[in-house]
Amino acid sequence: MGEEIRHSHFSPRDFEVFRARLAEETRLLGRWFAEGRFSTEVPVCGLEMEAWLIDADGRPAPLNRPFLDALQHPLVVPELARFNVELNVNPQPLQAAALSALENELRQTWSECIRVAAGLDARLAMVGILPSVRQDDLSLANMSDLKRYRALNEQVLRLRGGNPLMLDIHGREHLNILHHDVMLESATTSLQLHLKIGADQAVRFYNASQIVAAPMVAACANSPYLFGKDLWDETRIPLFEQSVEVGGFAGAARGPVRRVSFGTGYAKDSLLECFTENLEHFPVLLPMTFDTPPEQMNHLRLHNGTIWRWNRPLIGFDDDGAPHLRIEHRVLPSGPTVHDSIANGAFYFGLVQALATQDEAPEQLLPFARARDNFYAAARDGLDASITWLDGRKLPVRTLLLDRLVGLARTGLAMLEIDSCDRDRYLQTVRQRIDNACGGAAWQRAWTARNGRDMQALTNAYYDNQQGGLPVHEWGI
Repeated sequence: MGEEIRHSHFSPRDFEVFRARLAEETRLLGRWFAEGRFSTEVPVCGLEMEAWLIDADGRPAPLNRPFLDALQHPLVVPELARFNVELNVNPQPLQAAALSALENELRQTWSECIRVAAGLDARLAMVGILPSVRQDDLSLANMSDLKRYRALNEQVLRLRGGNPLMLDIHGREHLNILHHDVMLESATTSLQLHLKIGADQAVRFYNASQIVAAPMVAACANSPYLFGKDLWDETRIPLFEQSVEVGGFAGAARGPVRRVSFGTGYAKDSLLECFTENLEHFPVLLPMTFDTPPEQMNHLRLHNGTIWRWNRPLIGFDDDGAPHLRIEHRVLPSGPTVHDSIANGAFYFGLVQALATQDEAPEQLLPFARARDNFYAAARDGLDASITWLDGRKLPVRTLLLDRLVGLARTGLAMLEIDSCDRDRYLQTVRQRIDNACGGAAWQRAWTARNGRDMQALTNAYYDNQQGGLPVHEWGI
């Protein structure tokens, strides 16, 4: 979905040709798996961080085109809405000072973005859902001027038979609205972590990523409010799932599956299973054909980009052209700070390394249905959730994090030979946030408990603390 397309209107023939090429590339991918064609230059880490442009009043500022024109940075790109942008970093081998390198690069890019935004009388904020966003901000008038987004909207509504999207979220309060386009998705800004792994390890790392999704989202939640309602600790999760709610083929063996979901099960033999499921269970959404050889996988990658598993396998290419496998861990919200974001990344990379390499595969100990239930419970209740862990016991997620998982992540980072000072610094941030029960969601609720539900004032207070640079557990109210 990151690649622009040439036009946004398609004929039945476009869908037929695209599907044939998708099937051809899926067969070729199967041969690559069978022949062991994937890069062994692993592990490598990276990230994408989505952010909001806001004005002096703390409201969304639909200025991403003039902002990007002024910035001229190859790693900062538009997102779905005119008030969103995405910051990327150069991938780093996951060893030694990789985490500090990610933080330094992201911080430098962030500072440059802040400087350029100020020239447009705007500011930049990283938060899962901007507290001050209103439903009428999420309109097609504020959609970025890219054909792929227009096409996405048209095709989602086509598959829904023109019916509006219904947003129905039961949390601390209840939100029930109708919306007539896909722009609700633009309110869900994320930190997406990338982990390049070898094909021989991919199943274990993918399944471990599914299992750690629950404690990750509990420890990092930063999205309690939407349209003034207090909902889930990480309201981004149900909002994204419902904002492009389109199922798969109605006659598929497993029934209609959703394009945004936790997935349908653990991987068993290889990650090819996910791409086969893409072909067999999901209608083509954007049938843009490419005059390129199947080895470039353009159709397969575009189709995969329209299926948003919370842990999504990706096919990419090294600089020498060798294909590689990545896992995109999509469960985390943006923010609250650059440092918090890298601390969250350190926690994920360490935790998934330790779990994926333990003697007994954790997916043999925790049924997939329990991992999925854990995820939604943690997204709903954050550090107040209780989840079932590998020993079959159900316990408070905060206890699990403090007693076992932060230490397990430290073990994983040591296995990766991450510098000890980085291990200590980033995991201490995570531990203190959990120990104080003061993540982004908790801070926002504490602020409104003291100051009332003025969402613009909350946004401005959040921004001021973010600019101060301290991790969120050190913010004052």
